[in-house]
Amino acid sequence: MNATSSEQAPGRIVLLTTSHRVAPGLLSWPAWQALHAADRVLCSDGAHPQLPYLREAGIRVDEAAPTAEELVDACAGGRTVVVVATGEGEPALTDGLARLAGSGRIQMPELELLPASYDLPGARLLDLVQVMDRIRAECPWSSQQTHKGLAKYGIEEAYELVEAIEEGDREELREELGDVLLQVVFHARIAEEDPDAPFSVDDVAAGIVAKLIHRHPHVFGDETAATPEEVKEHWLRTKAVEKQRTSVTEGIPLGQPGLALAAKLASRVRTAGLDVPLPQTEGVGYELLALAVRAEAAGVDPEAALRAAARAYRDAIKETEGRSRSGGGEPHGQVS
Repeated sequence: MNATSSEQAPGRIVLLTTSHRVAPGLLSWPAWQALHAADRVLCSDGAHPQLPYLREAGIRVDEAAPTAEELVDACAGGRTVVVVATGEGEPALTDGLARLAGSGRIQMPELELLPASYDLPGARLLDLVQVMDRIRAECPWSSQQTHKGLAKYGIEEAYELVEAIEEGDREELREELGDVLLQVVFHARIAEEDPDAPFSVDDVAAGIVAKLIHRHPHVFGDETAATPEEVKEHWLRTKAVEKQRTSVTEGIPLGQPGLALAAKLASRVRTAGLDVPLPQTEGVGYELLALAVRAEAAGVDPEAALRAAARAYRDAIKETEGRSRSGGGEPHGQVS
C-alpha cells in the first residue's frame, strides 16, 4: 500500500537554545509559539533550568537524548519535534544530522535553530563573577588572598595593559584588559567577606554608574557640551562639588611614577588657573620636574614619552649585542 503524502512529509526539527545568563522562563514569543505547536518536546537534561517553567505553562517535555536517526524518524508524517538544547548546544546531535543530510540517503526534515533567549551586552561578566566566586571558595591560594596581598598584581597588570596599548597589539590588549578586570572582580569578591563594611561587585558597578551619570550632565541631563574641553569642565566642576576639596592636589596618588606625578600636579595647576613657580633648586629631580611640566603644557604624556624613548634605547642595546655576537665577541659587560 502506498503511503499518503502526509505520511511521507519529513516534518520539522526545531533546536531551541537558551542563555543561562537570562532568568529561566523568559523566552521569546516565537519560542513559546514553537513549544505550544510542537508534537513533541525533548530535552536530554532532566535538570535543565527551563523545564519547570515549560511544564508550568502546560508543555509536556520528555527527557530523552535521541540519535540523529531517531529524531528524524520522530518527525515522520510531518510532525514537529522541538529539542530544548543543553548549555553545550547538542553538538553530537547536530553533527549527526549534518552527516545524515550530507549522505543524501534520506529526506531530511526542515531544520531550524531558534534562539529562545539572548545575552545582553556584558552578560559574560556574570560568568566571570560566578567563576571568581567558585575559585574564592575552592582554590587553596585564592581563598587566602587579601586586598594588600593582591595590590602588587593590580600594579603589574595595569603596566602590562599600558604596554599592550603602546605596542598596538590588539590580541595582547584584549588579554590584558581581562587581567585588569579580574583584579576588580577579585577584590570585590574579597570585600564581600569583610565583617564590618562588606560590599559586592554590584555595589562597585552601581557606584561607578552613579558617578558617570552625575559627571556627564551633557549626556544624561540638561547641560550641553560641544567640545572635549567643555566635557572636561563639566567633569572637574561636578567632581569638585562631590569631593569638596580644599586643594587641587587632593586625590593625587603620590605613589605613582615620578614623571606621571609631576605631570598630574602640573595639569591640576594649569586647569585651576594658578600661577605656581617651579622650585628654583638644582638637581636632576628638579630638572626632570621642569621637563615634565613642559611636556604636560605641550600636551605630551612625559611618562609615555620616556617609555617610548626607553624602548628605542632597548632596541639599540639589542642591535649592539647582535653586532657583537656576529663579530665573534661578547657584548660589553657580559661575563663568560
